[in-house]
Amino acid sequence: MINRGQLWRDRFALSYGQKVFLLATVPLVLAVAAISLVVANQSRQLAETEIRELETQLIEAKKAELKNYLSLARTAIGPIYGNALPDDEDAKLEVTQILSAMIYGQDGYFFVYDYGGNNLVSPRQTFLIGENWSGLTDRNGVPVTDKIIETARAGGYHTFDWTKPSTGETARFVTYQIGLQDWQWALGTGIFIDDVLATVAAARANTEARIRQTFLQIALITIAALLAVFITGILLNLRERKLADSKLKALTERIFDTQEEERGRVARELHDSISQILIGIRYTLELARKRVSTKDARAEGDIDKGIDGLTNAIHEVRRISADLRPGVLDDLGLGPALKSLMEDFKARTGTDTHFETVVFRNRLDKDAKIALYRIAQEALTNVERHAEASEVSLEVFGHRRGATLRIQDNGTGIAGDRRAGGLGLRNMQERIDQLGGTLRVLSTDQGTTIEASVPLSHMLPPQTKATSKSAPTTDRKTA
Repeated sequence: MINRGQLWRDRFALSYGQKVFLLATVPLVLAVAAISLVVANQSRQLAETEIRELETQLIEAKKAELKNYLSLARTAIGPIYGNALPDDEDAKLEVTQILSAMIYGQDGYFFVYDYGGNNLVSPRQTFLIGENWSGLTDRNGVPVTDKIIETARAGGYHTFDWTKPSTGETARFVTYQIGLQDWQWALGTGIFIDDVLATVAAARANTEARIRQTFLQIALITIAALLAVFITGILLNLRERKLADSKLKALTERIFDTQEEERGRVARELHDSISQILIGIRYTLELARKRVSTKDARAEGDIDKGIDGLTNAIHEVRRISADLRPGVLDDLGLGPALKSLMEDFKARTGTDTHFETVVFRNRLDKDAKIALYRIAQEALTNVERHAEASEVSLEVFGHRRGATLRIQDNGTGIAGDRRAGGLGLRNMQERIDQLGGTLRVLSTDQGTTIEASVPLSHMLPPQTKATSKSAPTTDRKTA
């Protein structure tokens, strides 16, 4: 049955390039978003502070203007009010007439309420005159008449919503009033500040527009950055792909060269040894046949020589086969295979050798054994061809981190021979890279050390069911 969850996961699985792109862009987008929010918040706070200061300054200017208007009214009625008695009705009438005539601008006027709440003067809204307006509130429930009378006793300001005479619309109204204590009157004037509020609202709208513009600029910069990251990623991807293709091509050519070199070596081995031996056996057997036909007594000796030749041919085939894939590596493990390799090297070159190992009870997996054996084989081939060494040592051991193969010689060093430009070291590096291990090469004019290590993941678990409780624990483990 098809697993739908797996199908969805496969459908939406991200490629390596997409993961890299997200890894590069998501932090950038998050950082830009955080910066944008901080910038917007700071901009709003700063603009709000400035707008409030502007509003305060404009309103204070209006209030100062109201004081000036009221000073003019006080000057106009001063001689009459100052010389009148509290019950002088004629003087009161004359004062109300003077104040009713004092209008300014489109909506400016003076108003008078007695302390009982009766309106005495309201030239632009005459319907108020003669009526008692105690308890009057505006549309927001703010007291009007009672508050005007209260603040007039000590001289003060009051703000509320009021109908604007010129338009008939409700607007914010700021009043300033003083008390004429002898007559128990509240004399005041007011000014509508809808223009101030409109200016403040325009300033806020301008601030929001600037913030939106800032967001837009940040968004454009972010998009440009993302495009730059995307284009850079594409270019890098193309470059890496081209580089990978060139490396793959070089590797393929190297593999072909190695295969051809190995085929050439095997062909030379077959031609120089097996072919020559078989030709000798043929001539020997032909001679033996002739002598048998003539009943020559030397025919038996020729047959013995042919048998010896076949024996040598069998040994040569085994030797070539062992070079290609030593059977002892699969049968007995890495240690005996390396020991046999060192013995063959010593017999072939006459070089003093030293071999040291622990007992590898086939604890290494197949890939690790083959890789370490081929590395040792390649290293000894390089020593034989180029190093001019008189002593070679090989050491292989297991430890807590895996297994290590170390080969040392006292030759001329890599810098003094041709190994640096050959395929040997590159083949070693590629073999160890496939296992996730490490290859270290230390070379001086006193000799060369090659150390190849494979990780613990290539060590198989012990095959024995029980282990000795008294076995000591050391860094080099029996693997």
